[in-house]
Amino acid sequence: MAVLMTRGDNERAEIEFELDYLASLTTQQRFEMMLRKSREMAALRKRHGRRRTTEIIKRA
Repeated sequence: MAVLMTRGDNERAEIEFELDYLASLTTQQRFEMMLRKSREMAALRKRHGRRRTTEIIKRA
């Protein structure tokens, strides 16, 4: 795993680095990462007492 080192904040370099990293992954690795992050977010919601995702309520 590579680490990005920049002098100061360089958002463009960070985005390019992230895109290069994601492009280097196989489809299976991308899905595994997505599912792992989904489980992590669900665990965080559960730990903080919000088991369901935030809902948007329209008021008339």
